[in-house]
Amino acid sequence: MTEILPSYVQGSWWTPAAPVNVSVVRDASTGDEVARVSTDGLDLAAALDYARTAGQAALGALTFHQRAVLLKQFALVLTERKDELYALSARAGATKADSWVDIDGGIGVLFAYSGKGRRELPNAQVYVDGPVEPLSKDGSFLGRHVYTRLSGVAVQINAFNFPVWGSLEKFAPAFLAGMPSLVKPATPTGYLAEAFVRILVDSGLLPDGSLQLVSGSVPTLFENLRLGDAVGFTGSASTASALRDRTPAGVRFTSETDSINASVLGPDAVAGTPEFDAYVRQLVTEMTSKAGQKCTAIRRALVPTAQAEAVIDAVRARIAEKVVIGDPRDEGVTMGPLVSLAQRDEVQRQVRVLQDAGGRIVIGSTEPPAAISASADGAFVSPMLLRFDDAQADAVHEVEAFGPVASLLTYDTTADAAALVARGGGSLVTSVATHDAAFATEIMSGIAASNGRVLFLDRDDARSSTGHGSPMPGLVHGGPGRAGGGEELGGIRAVLHHMQRTAVQGSPDMLTALTGVWHAGAVSREDGIHPFRKSLAELRLGDRIASASREVGLDDIETFAHFTGDTFYAHMDEEAAAANPFFPGRVAHGYLLISWAAGLFVDPDPGPVLANYGLENLRFVTPVSPGDSIRVELTAKKITPRETDEYGEVCWDAVIRNQNDDTVATYDVLTLVEKE
Repeated sequence: MTEILPSYVQGSWWTPAAPVNVSVVRDASTGDEVARVSTDGLDLAAALDYARTAGQAALGALTFHQRAVLLKQFALVLTERKDELYALSARAGATKADSWVDIDGGIGVLFAYSGKGRRELPNAQVYVDGPVEPLSKDGSFLGRHVYTRLSGVAVQINAFNFPVWGSLEKFAPAFLAGMPSLVKPATPTGYLAEAFVRILVDSGLLPDGSLQLVSGSVPTLFENLRLGDAVGFTGSASTASALRDRTPAGVRFTSETDSINASVLGPDAVAGTPEFDAYVRQLVTEMTSKAGQKCTAIRRALVPTAQAEAVIDAVRARIAEKVVIGDPRDEGVTMGPLVSLAQRDEVQRQVRVLQDAGGRIVIGSTEPPAAISASADGAFVSPMLLRFDDAQADAVHEVEAFGPVASLLTYDTTADAAALVARGGGSLVTSVATHDAAFATEIMSGIAASNGRVLFLDRDDARSSTGHGSPMPGLVHGGPGRAGGGEELGGIRAVLHHMQRTAVQGSPDMLTALTGVWHAGAVSREDGIHPFRKSLAELRLGDRIASASREVGLDDIETFAHFTGDTFYAHMDEEAAAANPFFPGRVAHGYLLISWAAGLFVDPDPGPVLANYGLENLRFVTPVSPGDSIRVELTAKKITPRETDEYGEVCWDAVIRNQNDDTVATYDVLTLVEKE
């Protein structure tokens, strides 16, 4: 008899002293017992309070960049020991390819959010959203939107099909936001989640209270949630609805649920074209990867009526050539069993529902398949493609057999195809195989509103495409309607889902203090030391240099024009320039002014400033005519030390003014500066 799978709560591993309610988890291929699961006696309220206290304190002491560095370290630790996870994953019926998607995919999410956190977030604890909103004529009262972390715990309830990726794609953005996580994996594969959490705990890298694991049921969870907490759920639409009803007011609830995803073969993608071949390859992959147990799998194959038989023949041939069913630990197996006998029985039940609604099995069978080293206790199912003569049958758009099962429907017009996609009631993803941009544009307008993601597959991207069923860390994962109505991933968007956006109003000095970004009108300093002579340790927000003036002559304009080749008429032809509604006559090049401004504010000698790596938000406001003078004001606006380098970034607020104090240009100068 196996031992009870432990939970990790309040900083230590826990198992029940005298469990009564125990679930047995079995090997998907052999039926051998893998683990026993019970949470009898677990104090969920205490675990939640531990996250809100110890977890919030530990994560709140870190900046975005410090959390991002830890995410990379987590990824490296898991990479070193991923062979242990692969061995366990096989017990759930996953082939090596399936495990790569789950395990390496989950580790990849950690790497992705580590990189994004350091590139796209400040090395601070507050994230500033959008531009300044002026609220007074004299600039003494401003508004700004900021994000700060939620004050509670992120409860993450995951599905059985991706125990590693499904957990880490929720954990990474929550951790980066500074919100502790309580992970509740699905029981059939919870032993794999326990394994990766144990690796992270053993590493000693986890901040106290930042990650807890509940291995088993959570009957009292929802009654102990409160304002500041958040729930992220992946699973069936029916369970999501029930949990949403139990969620207390003020607790955020996000769900990503099963959806009847579609894949459309374009009218141009006839047999023999690269698009047809790519469509068939993708359809078979989505039917058999993870044995079809994917929320993003293709459930409806929509093809032009004239191509139906060709698609069926091609899919049948590819399955015969590529798919070998069996224990994933055996050499040559490309599709393993479903996760459990219960799941196998449920898939077969749903197939019967589809058959009763008019679906005819044209590929595969509900009979037990011939499998390598198959055990009578293995949850094996053949890939099945059903054909519906009536594409309007309700069941094919509503019933999901969560296994290696898809249904083929035909359409005649683009409008028909778009309408069929929408019949799914909201999907995570639809893919379209076409090389016809006009068809792609037309169908996109008809299906985008009912999908969280749309993938276009053609000869140009077929080799590099990440695939219909693969959510990417930088793109949103979720969908409207039946798909849950929520969003996960999507880069920094997912981080912000774990934070509160607040409108802040105050003086420039107050907003500078609150945001860590200097605001025009706040205190600035000229202490006689050029700001470029200061390291990050010495530089302060508001450190400033105001340059001398320099007059712009006509000869300067002509020299710049001929030297650069920019002889645009506004700089060279007085009469034509004067006829332009924006210019009084010939004017200086904007880039001449930017170049001169650099000469006016730069300190040329070697020092802490290592490089200028760009300009942002450049706007030219007032034209400069021959005889005008310009000067520049440069102020330290944002200082961002790097956690892993001996330098950091400084963003400088640059304003060019003319002899009348009119603003000529505004922009941000970006430099790399030594820390010491």
